[in-house]
Amino acid sequence: MSTIRVAVAGATGYAGEELIRLLLVHPHVQLTHLAASAKWERPVAVSTVFPRFARQCDLPLESLDPQRLAASCDAAFLALPHGVAMTLVPALLKAGKQVIDLSGDFRLKDAALFTQWYGKPHTHPELLGEAVYGITELSAQAIAKARLVANPGCYATSVILACAPLLKAGLVEPDWIVIDAKSGLTGAGRKSETQLLFAEMHENLWAYKVNHHQHVPEIEQALAPFAGGAPLGLCFVPHVVPLNRGILSSIYLRLVKPATWEQVDALYRDFYRHAPFVRLRPKDQWPQLRDVEGTNYCDLAFAVDAAQRGLILSSAIDNLLKGAAGQAVQNLNLMRGWPETAGLL
Repeated sequence: MSTIRVAVAGATGYAGEELIRLLLVHPHVQLTHLAASAKWERPVAVSTVFPRFARQCDLPLESLDPQRLAASCDAAFLALPHGVAMTLVPALLKAGKQVIDLSGDFRLKDAALFTQWYGKPHTHPELLGEAVYGITELSAQAIAKARLVANPGCYATSVILACAPLLKAGLVEPDWIVIDAKSGLTGAGRKSETQLLFAEMHENLWAYKVNHHQHVPEIEQALAPFAGGAPLGLCFVPHVVPLNRGILSSIYLRLVKPATWEQVDALYRDFYRHAPFVRLRPKDQWPQLRDVEGTNYCDLAFAVDAAQRGLILSSAIDNLLKGAAGQAVQNLNLMRGWPETAGLL
């Protein structure tokens, strides 16, 4: 099988670093270009910035140049700050490149919603309808035909994979979904902020962007088709915890009708029977972040509270892999017709 040329823009971020690591061992790609989102006076060896890649990759890290980026690759990963990718995508598509965007620029179909949740206008709303929201377990056929894939957010991935089967089966009330999610520090990106300092985070925990996190509208948009058009009621409280990586989402729902643990388990196992990266836990065995760290898996577990007509879900992912770089590679695999697991196991 022939290889394709692949570039990473935003290669100095946490997700960019993970993309480099994954792509270096991918059997069907040749990593040909690495660009940083910030300006660099001159190219710098990637091993200077990331010593872990010494003797593995001799590519330079360069300033982001749209023309050079387009000329260097057949497919481009854009791991850039929100608002930057949208300036690059039109030219990349015009040049016949496939694009996987890890930012929020093309996740929402409504340009007004993007402005509301990201605080800036969308400069290329004409492409929002074309972009495929890339949760591979739910949209494999559309992804396989896509030129532009919007890689989902990390919190959103953990919640959508947990809730979609239940909503599609009509087993839970769509207007009562309560999410308590906790993320490691890398979810905030590689940046300097006082609240992310070790002294601030160590032995500490707090909620942030309570019910107005930017992943709320993409969760609602992605789950709406599974709810059959019924309105969704979402309460989302994210927390930052003093860990490097990982997301654990605890989700609380109300059952529409009585169901046993065994019935719900059978529902999940049938829904995800062809999903290599979704793992269902046995009864009373709950996911831990250490179980998914460094992997592209989403681990799911649940409990049925018959007396309260409740269903409690637990969803665990590595925010930098299934929540970012790993899922992006999974999307590329589908776009190119390769095995979904290529480069990820």
